[in-house]
Amino acid sequence: MSTDTQTSDMHASATRAGLGPAVADADREEIRARLASAVQAERGSPWIRRIGPYTPLLLLVVWEALSRLGVLDARFFPAPTAIVETFVNLLVSGQLVTDILMTLSRIAVGFVLGAIPGVLLGLLLGSVRSVRLLLEPVFSSLLPIPKVAIYPLLLLIFGLGETSKYVIVAIGVFFYLFFNTMSGVMQTPPLFDDVARANGASRIQRRLTVSLPYALPSIFTGIKLATGGAFVIIAASEFVGAQSGLGYLIWSSWSTFAVSKMYVGIVTISALGYGATALEGYLERRLVPWVKY
Repeated sequence: MSTDTQTSDMHASATRAGLGPAVADADREEIRARLASAVQAERGSPWIRRIGPYTPLLLLVVWEALSRLGVLDARFFPAPTAIVETFVNLLVSGQLVTDILMTLSRIAVGFVLGAIPGVLLGLLLGSVRSVRLLLEPVFSSLLPIPKVAIYPLLLLIFGLGETSKYVIVAIGVFFYLFFNTMSGVMQTPPLFDDVARANGASRIQRRLTVSLPYALPSIFTGIKLATGGAFVIIAASEFVGAQSGLGYLIWSSWSTFAVSKMYVGIVTISALGYGATALEGYLERRLVPWVKY
């Protein structure tokens, strides 16, 4: 029942009771006051809403203060200003730019090598039940294996060059895209496929014009997950067998106890991962406009 209806009923009851319109008006004001109070309580404190967006900055200020006062051990938690200073020095020297470009290039090549077969096989297994029953147990058994755990094997096969890094990223990306694509295709309503078949669409056309578009939201979810996984994998692979990259920067900083440089590498990977995910989200909103965001 709406508020206006409740107010009208109160007004009628008050009139029948001989209390007059003054009492009904007072009840109406009381209801409005209660509604305003409920809305305010739901929104929370205005001070919290104003401070909320700046919470990360507040944490940095607290970190800086605790580090300067000696409450935090600066050997392990250097002040944010010291980390920024190290970041600027690495940026000016060109070392950080070189490491960023090497890491991104390895991720880009590995991502393409893993994403294309992942989407194609996911589309195939999601569409053809007999193939899915035959091959899905194989991929499901390989999925739990930590991708970093097979990196020594890849080093034996491909050596210490770039190929081993491309392959380890591709393997990690493949499983994200494969399972998400297959799941999205399997969720396609059979009616859509029947309508396409009734209009003369071939099997391949139905896969490309019905199953693939319907699976796009799941595919983009897989892309976002694969992006985060790719940064984790490449950082771990750059710990050994590499002379450049953000993972190498972190590992070499640890070995020389250059903690500020280590934090620079960690924060840079975080920022790059966030930026890549934000870009993928933008592309998703442009390419999949029928999904609510």
